[in-house]
Amino acid sequence: MNDPKEPKDPLLLDHEADGIKELDNNLPRWWVWLFVLCVIHSIGYMFFYHVFHPEKTQASEYALDAAAGEKLKHAVQEKFEASLASLEPSADEVVLAKGHQVYDLNCAPCHRQDGGGLVGPNLCDDYWIHGPKFSDNLKVIVNGVPVKGMLAWKESLMPEQIHAVASYIYTLRGSKPPNPKLPENEQQPEKPNEFE
Repeated sequence: MNDPKEPKDPLLLDHEADGIKELDNNLPRWWVWLFVLCVIHSIGYMFFYHVFHPEKTQASEYALDAAAGEKLKHAVQEKFEASLASLEPSADEVVLAKGHQVYDLNCAPCHRQDGGGLVGPNLCDDYWIHGPKFSDNLKVIVNGVPVKGMLAWKESLMPEQIHAVASYIYTLRGSKPPNPKLPENEQQPEKPNEFE
């Protein structure tokens, strides 16, 4: 092969690297046609989705699906809110356990782990600011109390989660947590100023 007296292979290219020469082989026909078809398909794809039907791009289809999802979500929320007055607290242990999880994650930072109240009111006493009925509690969770800093949880919790956490909160009534926040209709004692 490296003998200069031998005739040169017509497919052998002139350049060499570390004694290795390259053959100028043709690519297999099936590979060439597959490549050509991919190029044709990509051109057709570009014109179909980006020129003639820009509403069918992934971003626009996502926006349509998201709008449909929001519409469905609002329909479910409206149906749930219309049924608030007729709902009763659940006594099912599984529902209460789910409600406890939701409470620990979302409510405990303001109402304490035991419901005794921190920034938010005490959930264990008989003094309810927005009404003592279960449906009143559901409405507060659903719509929040923006003037007092409580979120409207209907935007981030599903209806069954709202019902579960309200049912769990209902079980806290009458419990006696240590050092609870005083009822909202009684004045809180002033804390002494640490810097005096």
